Amino acid sequence: MLTILGFAMIATFLVLIMMKKMSPIAALVLIPALFCVFVGKGAKLGDYVIEGVGSLAPTAAMLMFAIVYFGVMIDVGLFDPIVRGILRFCKADPLRIVVGTALLAAIVSLDGDGSTTFMITVSAMYPLYKRLKMSLVVMTGVAAMANGVMNTLPWGGPTARAATALKVDASDIFVPMIPALAVGLLFVFALSYVLGRRERGRLGVLTLDEALVEERVEQTETVLVGAGGGSGTDKGATPATGPAGTAALGDDEPEDGFKGLDPNRATLRPRLYWFNALLTVTLLTAMIMEWLPIPVLFLLGAAAALTVNFPHIPDQKARLAAHADNVLNVSGMVFAAAVFTGVLQGTGMVDHMAKWMVDVIPSGMGPHMALVTGLLSLPLTYFMSNDGFYFGVLPVLAEAGAAHGVTPLEMARASLVGQPLHMSSPLVPAVYVLVGMAKVEFGDHTRFVVKWAALTCLVILGAGILFGIV
Repeated sequence: MLTILGFAMIATFLVLIMMKKMSPIAALVLIPALFCVFVGKGAKLGDYVIEGVGSLAPTAAMLMFAIVYFGVMIDVGLFDPIVRGILRFCKADPLRIVVGTALLAAIVSLDGDGSTTFMITVSAMYPLYKRLKMSLVVMTGVAAMANGVMNTLPWGGPTARAATALKVDASDIFVPMIPALAVGLLFVFALSYVLGRRERGRLGVLTLDEALVEERVEQTETVLVGAGGGSGTDKGATPATGPAGTAALGDDEPEDGFKGLDPNRATLRPRLYWFNALLTVTLLTAMIMEWLPIPVLFLLGAAAALTVNFPHIPDQKARLAAHADNVLNVSGMVFAAAVFTGVLQGTGMVDHMAKWMVDVIPSGMGPHMALVTGLLSLPLTYFMSNDGFYFGVLPVLAEAGAAHGVTPLEMARASLVGQPLHMSSPLVPAVYVLVGMAKVEFGDHTRFVVKWAALTCLVILGAGILFGIV
């Protein structure tokens, strides 16, 4: 019964948010609360929620201060050179822009944290997508898949969990998987090329100046309409063509087009550029070397960044207020997700779902348990947290595989296959950073990305089998 209710709860949640009948926060809270009553454990709902909130509180704190930190770094201009470099590569070609999104997300993912990856990627690419009217779900989907492949780095989380659960060395899991993961990453780049060609076919290719003129025309029309002046035709003709159109760009507009972020914003701190760069490198190094817990590192980093860059208290309050919307949305989503995971685990639904999945595996599949684990990692890491899968399900699967001669290392490698899909799971806090900053509905992102992410997972699994890794 718990198995059926567990799957029904997850299905209800996904259907409602994909059909936009409920907001993700409301669905994450109300649906598990309702199912908890159905299970007959409504009296313990408070305990389940508090336990879930307690387990995710460090993640929420990390995201809150990470958003503040990277928001300040964006404000002061740390990432402007990255944006300019990407724009020089991308120009105004949608194909290059989508490929550039995948490349940037993959590079930034080397820090091992999905939230920071999405914050930097969206901050750099969002203005370009908006300027050229490109599909924002393409940006979120490509970024999520690239990060999902790179999330298998030993310091990214899943590999460490698999190593801990099966008592093997993380490097012994990851290093042999590199060829299969490289194929998966190449597939993401190839997919971004295909999606980019689709966007190019839909939008064509503009020069940056043309894109700027088009936007300035729209802005001019909006202003004139607001002032009650004339018809749209009269006021649109002058800035759209000829010398007047070029002049509309403004004398202070750089020759190579827009920079994605306002190059004249008041928050820029060019004299502190190298301090901010050193602070960021130190912070990322500390994360990788695990000198301190990540929430503590971002708390200290955010405090230092605010104090040095904005020494006056009113300026600090202004920066915090500027990023409060993102902080509230993301942290609220994390705590709402804590209700969902708390009920799933507290009522025992997760345990019953995992046991059912193991029991339905035919006995003849025993010698192929690595393949089975790879296939199961797609739905299970999507519907469950990584902790639930790696510490609850994987040991059971590994025990079944060991009875047929399948080594724990093979099982651990196969368990990593589902990560590209996992990164878009509603139980992953980082995905709310991605869709929140990109101003994309979570349901729209889910509808777009699930099929492509699942295909990426299968490509990694196929490459692993082909190379004899899995």
